[in-house]
Amino acid sequence: MTSVVRVEFTIEPFVEGRPGEHVTAAIEAARRHSAAVDVGPFGTVCEAGEGAVAALIGAVVDAAVRNGASHVALNVEVVG
Repeated sequence: MTSVVRVEFTIEPFVEGRPGEHVTAAIEAARRHSAAVDVGPFGTVCEAGEGAVAALIGAVVDAAVRNGASHVALNVEVVG
């Protein structure tokens, strides 16, 4: 049985109400790898199957860094 993995990421620099390209590019990368992406005020959450989570995380971090992120924080949790 394939597990579902929840990935939460926060990208800095953080400017309230004005996410930069480093944030929006990472969100779009997550959307390309995940069925559902929930963008919150301080972080973004998405879910992927265990076989797809490494590609999802790599795409998010790569997009953020290529677009000027100074820090990417990740929280990964197996939820089911």
